[in-house]
Amino acid sequence: MKPSERKLYHHAQDREAIRLLGRLLGQVIKEHYGIDGEALKRGQADLDLVEDVRRQSIGVHRDGSGAAPLDALLGGLDRQQASLLTRAFSIFSQLANVADDHIARCERGQGSLLELESSAGLNAKRVGAYLSRAVLSPVITAHPTEVRRKSVLDREAAIAALLMEREKPTLREGEDVEIEAALKREIRILWQTRTMRKIRIHVADEIENAVAVFGRTILPELPKVKRRLAQLFGLSEAIPYLRPGSWVGGDRDGNPFVSAETLEFALIRQSETVLDYYLEEVHRLGTALSLSEDYVSISEGLRTLAGSARHVSVHQSDEPYRCALVAVYAKLAATRKKLIGIPPTRSANWDAAPYASPEEFAADLDVIVESLRLNGDADMAEGPLLDLREAAAAFGFHLAVVDLRQNSAVHERAVDELLVAAGAVPSYRELSEAARVELLTRELSSPRLLRSPYRCYSAETQRELDIVDKAAELKRRFGKNCIAIYNISMAQAVSDMLETALLLREAGLFDPGPEPKAGLRIVPLFETVEDLRGSAETMGAYFDLPFVMPMLKAQANVQEVMIGYSDSNKDGGYLTSAWETRACIARLVALGRRRGVSMRFFHGRGGTVGRGGGPAAEAIRALPEGASDAGIRITEQGEVVASKYGDRDIARDSLEGIVVAAILARLIHEPDSADDSARSLLEDASAASLRAYRALVYQTEGFARYFKESTPLPEISDMKIGSRPASRKASGRIEDLRAIPWVFSWSQARVMLPGWYGFASAAREVGEDNLATLYQSSPFFRTTVSNMEMVLAKSSLAIARRYSELVGDRELARAVFKRIESEWFATIQAILAITGQSVLLERSPRLSASVRLRLPYIDALNHMQIALLRRRRAGDESEETLRALHMSINGISAGLRNSG
Repeated sequence: MKPSERKLYHHAQDREAIRLLGRLLGQVIKEHYGIDGEALKRGQADLDLVEDVRRQSIGVHRDGSGAAPLDALLGGLDRQQASLLTRAFSIFSQLANVADDHIARCERGQGSLLELESSAGLNAKRVGAYLSRAVLSPVITAHPTEVRRKSVLDREAAIAALLMEREKPTLREGEDVEIEAALKREIRILWQTRTMRKIRIHVADEIENAVAVFGRTILPELPKVKRRLAQLFGLSEAIPYLRPGSWVGGDRDGNPFVSAETLEFALIRQSETVLDYYLEEVHRLGTALSLSEDYVSISEGLRTLAGSARHVSVHQSDEPYRCALVAVYAKLAATRKKLIGIPPTRSANWDAAPYASPEEFAADLDVIVESLRLNGDADMAEGPLLDLREAAAAFGFHLAVVDLRQNSAVHERAVDELLVAAGAVPSYRELSEAARVELLTRELSSPRLLRSPYRCYSAETQRELDIVDKAAELKRRFGKNCIAIYNISMAQAVSDMLETALLLREAGLFDPGPEPKAGLRIVPLFETVEDLRGSAETMGAYFDLPFVMPMLKAQANVQEVMIGYSDSNKDGGYLTSAWETRACIARLVALGRRRGVSMRFFHGRGGTVGRGGGPAAEAIRALPEGASDAGIRITEQGEVVASKYGDRDIARDSLEGIVVAAILARLIHEPDSADDSARSLLEDASAASLRAYRALVYQTEGFARYFKESTPLPEISDMKIGSRPASRKASGRIEDLRAIPWVFSWSQARVMLPGWYGFASAAREVGEDNLATLYQSSPFFRTTVSNMEMVLAKSSLAIARRYSELVGDRELARAVFKRIESEWFATIQAILAITGQSVLLERSPRLSASVRLRLPYIDALNHMQIALLRRRRAGDESEETLRALHMSINGISAGLRNSG
């Protein structure tokens, strides 16, 4: 099949799958009241209303025709009809996503590993050497942009599985009809399932959601990714380079509900999940490996392990592998009881001693693997057994590494209280930065603790002490790797890192002896443009302190730094954020090389481009040279978690994508003019973009009011989608608003302003021709432009204009929207000129087709949302209207996919 034919085929597939699901949804709506005559008439009337709004919305979208007739129709709806429409279009958006993912799954072939296989210069020695020192870690967070309940995600997964069933080449007669009937049942359940949460989600719920993702896809698929890579390059040893992480239960920045108790709950649930997985896999292996000693020889190690089993069935006495696995199961069961407090549902044959560590468990599996290999049964050592061995190395008894995170301002207050109470200083917070560093360095050279059991500290300080105490306890309980990172939000100075070290010392997690050691990596998070620019100077001063380099020596000479994409974007706009984060990374890589320190970067990316999102593999490949030398950690947030890890096949692709991109970025780095000849051009472009962005967002009088009234920000803040408040402080200032609701609100209004504003101003400043040349020579700039292109393709100025009409001050609304409109048109023209395209996404037909298919239905939800916002803000505070409004937010978010 020719490439052009293949595109047409898949675009037809897109339409066929979406039409099928849309047709079945229509039948469900029609039959909602029942299937007798009158009931069907009522259902048909509802379906006719949905179709009428759909057709009018498509007309407005395609022809640019006036929205007045549609406004009149929507304005005359009663509450029940408004709820019906938002529900119908929201569910259609979800079904369109399922169909889209289905086509992607059908296209996946061999996944990302094919790119490695075809890359010259890669061999087992080079790949193995890199992976032996790298840590590649997707980190799940609880950032509140996933508005769907788990019940909805489960139904979507069931529909996806049925679509795959339809693809089987050998369906028996009538099976396609059965599958379609099953699809209709699942869609009916989805239609009758409450999509929104009635109460605000709690931290415990977020923990359960994260654990469900780990258990459903990452836990079974990660070992397969590692095994495929090992087979491709002939890697013989289990290298624990792929290590998933989690912030859920340990991220306290701005969330007063995260505590020592939630941290413990997170580790307990994670441990329970991974141990139950191990127990089930060991049981299955015991069922399968029925090899008799009458026919096979075994190693002495296996004989010893099998001999340790007790109460083995007489019918299995000649089956040493089964006996060995009985022993392993008993030890695991005892481990579960020790760590969780509860034995497994399937009890062991006897009370064995628990494993002292995950390494002991892995060693027992190695005994089984090596015995099979030594005795000519190497193929039996592959598959499930090797997957289990890989899982033990990657997940331990904790499943995912839980990070701690707190804002530097909270640490500052806690340390101030501790130092003042201990008589070390009259006021720590009044000291200069130099005096703070001097005092903290002196304190950290001594084992003397600051806190006293006879003092009562403020609730905030006590919470910080409780967290580090609990972390120390959990590391002893679940293993040293269960909590390994302490991230410091809004890190601005050396003292921010020293304050963290001081708190760790209070819990025995920092040893200030002659060879100082820290039980957790101290990781600064640089977020604002100013902090990114000063990061190398800050880290250089930190490395100069007498205890830091010896401390890093005990941590393999690796210093991790987190890069904040979200707040730098809110602070300076997309182009400036993209450039400053890259420049920051390049400066830190150079600093590390001068000091003999390997820099590992933790990328705090959101789902949307305005928060550092976009295709992760492309972003990794476009990093500066050396940026992935020690590996890479990357946050997976909000709705992106479900889209990348909700399905096992797609989760495998996502994990492979990270691994492949990191290997290629490190071993086959593509030269980038952004690192040398084009640096000054990008600096000038960034400066021009920054001026334009800040002039609009921070220097326009009344802009905060425009933002609040022209988007559903207040309504988003009321949604029950996360445990964390929307703002850091109770104020109306944009500076105090978190990046997530900032980006999420602009996405809902289809402006997508954080993902593009300022670029046209930059192009005018430095010249489109110069940027077109840069586009050819810089992977970084190509990725940046590609992300903006995707954002603009999903935006709609016509709809954004209608949201601007919600602003009470009409003069303000006209003035602000005129500036947005001008920059929007100019940005699109600049991108087309730079890329040499005639329309957006011309070179991405698959993505273009996907966007075109779903936008008319997202538009319908936007029109509904505007009508509902008018009602709500006019005084309609009914529960039904609020529910419909929240449902419209849900549907738009689902349709746009990467919206927060």
